[in-house]
Amino acid sequence: MEVTYATKEIRRLCEEEKHQLKQLGKKRSKRLQNRLNELRAVKQVSELQLGGPHELTGDRAGQYSVDLDGPMRLLFESTEQPPPALPAGGIDWQQVKSIRILGIEDTHD
Repeated sequence: MEVTYATKEIRRLCEEEKHQLKQLGKKRSKRLQNRLNELRAVKQVSELQLGGPHELTGDRAGQYSVDLDGPMRLLFESTEQPPPALPAGGIDWQQVKSIRILGIEDTHD
């Protein structure tokens, strides 16, 4: 799958190991790299299996998340605007083949 970034800072965090280690620490940095590798390896979002992948709701509707560690999640969205839709409404994640990384957050706050 194609992976892009919402901002230069998020791109730097995801691609520069030194910056990653400073901001996230060793454990979370390694988990982030694993999740990014998994995202690049699948053809579409619905193929994700590790990290408790799930669609978010409420004020985060249209976003998807995978676990990193503890409460922290890697958040992303479809780069297609509007994203592919299901007949009953919502995003058809089986059709999403390109994503934009939004950030790393605790979505439970």
